[in-house]
Amino acid sequence: MLPPAAAFLPEIIFQTSRASGPGGQNVNKVESRVELRWHLLDSQVLTDEQKQLILEKLGPQLTADGLLLLTAQDDRSQLRNKEIVLARFHALLLKSLHRPKPRRATKPSRGAVRKRLEGKKIQSDKKANRRKLD
Repeated sequence: MLPPAAAFLPEIIFQTSRASGPGGQNVNKVESRVELRWHLLDSQVLTDEQKQLILEKLGPQLTADGLLLLTAQDDRSQLRNKEIVLARFHALLLKSLHRPKPRRATKPSRGAVRKRLEGKKIQSDKKANRRKLD
């Protein structure tokens, strides 16, 4: 099970910068864009098995040295953007650690097969009755 997002805070580095896009003077003055940097391989919170699973699932999103970068510039507030990027981080880890239930192959029941074949027979008879007689 994944620990809460607060457990990762000592390992996360936040960096702020000026956000792009609309916002008037606020965009030019305030550093509201938040970038989250987290080094997967140096994490003390996760087990080696969890790290390996995350590495497999998030491989393309990580840098060459195992650094995960996430940004948020959705809101005009730096604090709100920090909350947004933390929520995205936690959701991404939860999604990457989720193991889908293995699929068990099943067969259709005898009744279902019989019902399907009866339906096909009825349709076949309908079409056969539409043909011209010689």
